[in-house]
Amino acid sequence: MGKCPACGAWNAMVEETVVTKSNNSASAGGRARSLLDIENPRPVALKDIDVTAQSRIRIGNEEVERILGGGLVEGSMILIGGEPGIGKSTLSLQIPLHCPELRTLYVSGEESPRQIKLRAERLSNGNLHDNCLILCETLLENILQQAKQVQPQLIVIDSIQTIYSEAVESSPGSVSQVRECAAMLLRYAKASNTPVLLIGHITKDGTLAGPKVLEHIVDVVLQFEGDTRHAYRILRSIKNRFGSTAELAIFEMRNNGLREVSNPSEMLIPSHSENLSGIAISAMIDGTRPFLIEMQALVSTAAYGTPQRSATGFDTRRMNMLLAVLEKRAGFKLSAKDVFLNVAGGLRVNDPACDLAVVCAILSSNFDLTISSKAAFAAEVGLSGEIRPVSQVEQRIAEAERLGFETIYISSFNQIQAGSRFKRIRVVEVADIPELCRLLFR
Repeated sequence: MGKCPACGAWNAMVEETVVTKSNNSASAGGRARSLLDIENPRPVALKDIDVTAQSRIRIGNEEVERILGGGLVEGSMILIGGEPGIGKSTLSLQIPLHCPELRTLYVSGEESPRQIKLRAERLSNGNLHDNCLILCETLLENILQQAKQVQPQLIVIDSIQTIYSEAVESSPGSVSQVRECAAMLLRYAKASNTPVLLIGHITKDGTLAGPKVLEHIVDVVLQFEGDTRHAYRILRSIKNRFGSTAELAIFEMRNNGLREVSNPSEMLIPSHSENLSGIAISAMIDGTRPFLIEMQALVSTAAYGTPQRSATGFDTRRMNMLLAVLEKRAGFKLSAKDVFLNVAGGLRVNDPACDLAVVCAILSSNFDLTISSKAAFAAEVGLSGEIRPVSQVEQRIAEAERLGFETIYISSFNQIQAGSRFKRIRVVEVADIPELCRLLFR
């Protein structure tokens, strides 16, 4: 069925096999439940529930621990999703390799033991230990049986789409299989207080494959983002029952695995031998972490009559809006010129505070005039040409000051807190685009 009769959406119908309770499936389901050794829960008075802090498991990766809220919570289930080749399996294997005291059961349904060992030797420089156990299995009942014997402190499933149960009469990766296998693993995690780390595939639209209920079952959903042709990766928290979802971690992909980037601003601002036109530094915030990133623009005369508009790492529609504002409100004739925009480092940004840096980079390239490498920008541009305020401007100014910037341009409507004192950086307040041009290109 192409169109859903309920909501009218196209290609939204998902085929699901209706399971009939046969003797084989009933016995398989009973086998899976017997492996869990779960007693029937009893009601407990609300005042008698222990509210002490959840014990966290340290995994030897500060960035992942920070995005999880301080470490792995016992009995939690974490789902990591991302494009193929982005580094999901690398990250999940680095966790047990860098934490020798953590007994881990690594279940792989996609690779052989030899392939996993070759990758593990490359990630750990040959320093392997005995607490990382490898199991290449796709049958859920066998996985639970081995987990009952091994008693691991962490279970990694790579990936949930390859696991199937005998209790469900459908192929691995189907909606019913993914839902039932995730539910059984969740019951095991809660019964044994063992954290389970799931790796999930994504669809062409960038969403996690499988039923939406999979995201409701797990406790934490982490999304791996980035361009596989660039070195940097972003691990973003989408859902977290034990911490904040306004956190992200940045990694750099190297030959020996993912390296934590504790100070992303210094790495996302490349140094140049000389001042170049078309470059502006934006003080942005993603989550709760401020960092500075370089915006690059190139404006040239359209060679074939029809101007091109292209943006990498930035919303093309928003760039077209900013170009229309420059044309209408500031009088710059850019309708007959090609405009190309790029975010350095291969990252994708969506902070409105990047608007001012984008406008300055475009004007710098158009006039072929350089902007000081010690100047940063943090403001939103409105449709009337006014420069609008952004949130958490004190954190942005402090980050620019820490990195040695001398000037930062913000909106004149931003209210800086009275206790904020910035001694090594000059804060310039501007109200609209014409005033900004007079200050930059006089």
